[in-house]
Amino acid sequence: MDNNITIGMDLGDQNHVVVVMDEKGKEIEMKTIRNTELSLRKFFSRYKKATVAIEAGTHSPWISRLLKEIGCTVYVGNPRKLRIIWDSNDKSDLRDARVLAMVCRVEPRLLWPIKHRDRQAYADLGIIKARDTLVQNRVRMINHIRSVTKTCGCRIPKCSTPSFSRRAPAHIPKELKDSLEPLITAIDLLTQQVKEMDRQINKLCKKYSETEKLLQVLGVGPVTALAFVLTIEDPHRFTKSRQVGAFLGLTPKRDQSGRCDKQLRISKAGNTYLRSLLVSCGHYIIGPFGPECDLRNYGLSIVVRGGKNAKKRAAVALARKLAVLLHRLWISDQKYNPFYKNMDKAVA
Repeated sequence: MDNNITIGMDLGDQNHVVVVMDEKGKEIEMKTIRNTELSLRKFFSRYKKATVAIEAGTHSPWISRLLKEIGCTVYVGNPRKLRIIWDSNDKSDLRDARVLAMVCRVEPRLLWPIKHRDRQAYADLGIIKARDTLVQNRVRMINHIRSVTKTCGCRIPKCSTPSFSRRAPAHIPKELKDSLEPLITAIDLLTQQVKEMDRQINKLCKKYSETEKLLQVLGVGPVTALAFVLTIEDPHRFTKSRQVGAFLGLTPKRDQSGRCDKQLRISKAGNTYLRSLLVSCGHYIIGPFGPECDLRNYGLSIVVRGGKNAKKRAAVALARKLAVLLHRLWISDQKYNPFYKNMDKAVA
C-alpha cells in the first residue's frame, strides 16, 4: 500500500536522489530523477499516497506543493535541526536521502518540519525583497563614490539618499567624472525604481488589511508590517504570542547541564530577512528620531546599562518585543497603547 511507503529525497539543482522504504524499513527502490516537473510527476504517480521527506532548500517550496498536489504527505525538514545529515564523515546524496526516509518513518517530528508559504505569498514577498536588493546596491554605489572622491581630496556633503544623484556631481573631481557619472545615473534610476516599489508595497498593504493593525506601532513601516504578515502567514499557528520571538530566532540559545546554565547569544533561527527588519525597527526606536513611547524607554534602559555593544543588544531586545507585540495586535481587535507600564498591557 502506498500509504505505508516512506520516501526520502535529497534535493539537488539538476537531479534528486530518492530512496523508497516499505513499512518495515526495507529499501525497495533507489533512483536518481531529473529536477523537472515531468520527471517528478512520472515517478511519484506510482506512490500517490506515500509519505515523502525532503530538506528545506531552493527547490523545496515548489516541489512540496507539487507532491501534495499528486497526493503525497510531505514533510519539509529543517536543515538546522538535522545534524545527523550534515555532520557526517561519510556524507553523500544517497546517504542523505536514506537518513531522511529512516527518520521520517520512525518519527516525522524529528525532522522539525517547516511550512512553506503559498505561491501568491511568495510572489508578494518577492516585491519586498526586490526592493531590498535595489536599496542595497544603491547604498553600495553611493559608498563607492564617496570613498573614491575622498582619495582625490574632495568630499561629498551629507545629504539624503534620494537627493544624492543631484548634489554629488558638483563635488566630483574632473578626472573622476568619466568613471563616476555612469554610477550616478544608475543611482538616480535605482531611486526611481525604489519609489515604484514603495507604491506597490503600499497597494499590497491595502490588499492585506491586517497590516493596518501592525502600523499602529510607531517605528514600524509598511515594509516591515507587510513582511511580517507574509512571513507568519497564519497567526494562529502559534498558541502564544511569545512563541513568535523564538520562531524568528530572537531568543537566546540554551546550553543547560546540571547546575550549569550558560547565557548564550540569540539562536538566529527562522527568517533572516524579517529578523533584520525588526532589528532595524529597534535601532530606529532607540535612535535620535525614535518616537516617545514605553518601547523606546525600555530600549534606552538597556543602553544606559552600558557594556559591550549595548545599543545592539537593546535593538535585538526591542525586536523580540516587537515580534510578540505585532502578533498580539494581529490576532486581537484591540488598539495599541504606546504608553504602558509592562508588555502585558501593550494593547488596551
